Amino acid sequence: MAAKENGPKQEERRRTIIAGPTNPMVTPLLSDLYQFTMAYAYWKAGKHNERAVFDLYFRKNPFGGEYTVFAGLEECIRLIANFKFTDEDIAFIKTSLPKTCEDGFYNYLRGIDCSDVEVYAVPEGSVVFPKVPLLRVEGLIVVVQLLETSLLNLINYASLVATNAARHRFVAGKSKLLLEFGLRRAQGPDGGIGASRYSYLGGFDATSNVEAGRLFGIPLRGTHSHAFVSSFMSPDEIMDKSLPSRDGSSTCEDFVSLVQTWLSKIKWSQLLHGIFGETNQSELAAFTSYALAFPNNFLALVDTYDVMRSGIPNFCAVALALNDLGYKAAGIRLDSGDLAYLSCETRKFFHSIEQEFGVQDFGKMNITASNDLNEETLDSLNKEGHEIDAFGIGTYLVTCYAQAALGCVFKLVEINNQPRIKLSEDVSKVSIPCKKRCYRLYGKEGYPLVDIMMGENEPPPKVAERILCRHPFNESKRAYVVPQHVEELMKCYWPGSADKAREELPPLKEIRACCIKQLEQMRPDHMRRLNPTPYKVSVSAKLYDFIHFLWLNEAPVGELE
Repeated sequence: MAAKENGPKQEERRRTIIAGPTNPMVTPLLSDLYQFTMAYAYWKAGKHNERAVFDLYFRKNPFGGEYTVFAGLEECIRLIANFKFTDEDIAFIKTSLPKTCEDGFYNYLRGIDCSDVEVYAVPEGSVVFPKVPLLRVEGLIVVVQLLETSLLNLINYASLVATNAARHRFVAGKSKLLLEFGLRRAQGPDGGIGASRYSYLGGFDATSNVEAGRLFGIPLRGTHSHAFVSSFMSPDEIMDKSLPSRDGSSTCEDFVSLVQTWLSKIKWSQLLHGIFGETNQSELAAFTSYALAFPNNFLALVDTYDVMRSGIPNFCAVALALNDLGYKAAGIRLDSGDLAYLSCETRKFFHSIEQEFGVQDFGKMNITASNDLNEETLDSLNKEGHEIDAFGIGTYLVTCYAQAALGCVFKLVEINNQPRIKLSEDVSKVSIPCKKRCYRLYGKEGYPLVDIMMGENEPPPKVAERILCRHPFNESKRAYVVPQHVEELMKCYWPGSADKAREELPPLKEIRACCIKQLEQMRPDHMRRLNPTPYKVSVSAKLYDFIHFLWLNEAPVGELE
């Protein structure tokens, strides 16, 4: 039997199997200065070896909704697994703190890592609610505080974007293709990469962001721009006009002429006669050229000049020419105008082509729409009626235009096994003390009914056994629940010991699938856009009593004169 490795070697092996953060800017220095000033003060006071527990959670669901999608966990674990100050880091910290700080503190920083930090978290992609911890981080107080800002940074935006994506998916419906087109409008490259990743997690199908496709394996989608269309002057510019048939059995030597022939047939067909006059020939040249380059993936942007008088007839001519050679065009994209009206008129045109020329399924041609779409626009389109199959959404999705930030916080709940509470005149800002376990209770219809937080040593809820669920701060809000299924929410993702097991980090596609499944399991009234029903978050009776006992103990007593 091989000799058992010692702790440091085991820890080193464990750290190396988790890669560093995707973004190289995520280092131990991605923090606020006050984390380092507090670290020095802890060290100076001899408190640096005290063990603390912090909860990371948020206080209110975003976008006027009643749910949130948790995202960013993998990047947090990547940071924790590789957390170590370099000599260059230490040198910079030294220049940033007052010269009165002792050298012993910097020697202390050189030696710290996250080898004894414990991280329990809700699985990434989960549907989550206010006050319930997303992460519980336990370790030496200096180390855990130094993680605070980085963890908040990695979770706040990720969860906000994932939730925004999920809300767009809910409004668009399951059958529609959702494409993230936001890179050019995102807040810098970091925002662009993160938005692509977490939009996909939240239910989008693909991205235009090539780097995100490389990093995360997200499907890529995209066609050409208006510049490509307007760069052509006439079909005479096309030099190589030949196109082999799809099966390779023959070659069309003059595809340009074949397109022109079909355009004439469309123009003078009985069903379509008189609908349009002369189409824009430079647009036709661009479409023809693009089809020659991508005969299996021909999707045309049809609104450069006039959608119905030029773009759609020109597209159909090229698509029918491709059909003659065994190819099937992918569809069209609308980027301006009345999208509901234009999509309906385009669908009618496609059906007319199918009926007139007997081209199977031409009427089902894909119609994609873009042009500053958002949740409200999708809802409006649904109410008007439209024929759009796919939506390309950018600015409002990736910038989270409807809400700037989620507002996650990181609060001390226990130190040296002593529960701590943060008080406030605003009750929503009062923290829930002590190390907790969190459960989701399901009802008879299979929907989640309530999340409940309990003290770590309390017995967990049991199926078919009645339990009292209390609002943390409102004594009149309480209810008994007899759960039909009980799910513990938090799992260990970083155990603080090489001997303990930890949850593996699943691939992005698996996280996305779990997210979609959880969203589908939620009760519809919690999910609706307008006036959703708040989901209940509670504490056990024992924890409720303890919260209020600690509250009274810690709150100063006033004196009247």
